Amino acid sequence: MVDRRRRSVRTALVGEALRVALAGRGRTDPDGGLDIVDLGGGTGGFAVPLAVEGHRVTVVDPSPDALASLERRASDEGVSKLVRGVQGDAGELPGLAGEASADAVLCHGVLEVVDDPVQALQAMASVLRKGGVLSLLVAQRNAVVLARALAGHLAEARIALQDPDGRWGATDPMPRRFDEAGITAQLADAGFMVHTVHGVRTFADLVPAAFVDSEPGAADSLAELERAASQHPAFRALATQLHILATR
Repeated sequence: MVDRRRRSVRTALVGEALRVALAGRGRTDPDGGLDIVDLGGGTGGFAVPLAVEGHRVTVVDPSPDALASLERRASDEGVSKLVRGVQGDAGELPGLAGEASADAVLCHGVLEVVDDPVQALQAMASVLRKGGVLSLLVAQRNAVVLARALAGHLAEARIALQDPDGRWGATDPMPRRFDEAGITAQLADAGFMVHTVHGVRTFADLVPAAFVDSEPGAADSLAELERAASQHPAFRALATQLHILATR
């Protein structure tokens, strides 16, 4: 239950910011909404709700099992005609989705694990139409440094602080993490203009689970605190993830 509540805090904040950004885009088709590509969208946590709102969403994901779950979820919500699942990865994106075919691209929790982040950003840029929106969610280095230190793993915290990929050691399951300056520079090199940067999960991973689960109203209070801190530079620097909205 607590894990679901924590995930809902993350998705709510990202979803709110994304919907504001999409509202600024003129609909490609008055009856059909925007054309959206969700890279690594898996089972459709974002894709299906966007389809419910009338957008056409193509989910590109390497997992056939995830795409099967996506199909079932879209069917359950009655939006099968608006959701298309395609097996593939970031390197294949232009060929799978089509160049200049999308009004928006979602890339949430993917850039950390691709073979080449620079190439992946360029691929995303190529499928966006002029003025198209990129919603990018990436793991942040600073948070893991703090987490390892608070857990008593001080040597690992120091390694993560100095490692080019923000990893705390050879057994770290995350291939890479980013800092705000580095990822915004990579976006600029790929031809993107960054508009907003939000911190996501600034407190959610630090507040004791037992408190969130047992204290009445704690989950709602945590969500409000996360929302208030998400754009504050000092707290954003400690967030587990950064959510960046940029245009091509």
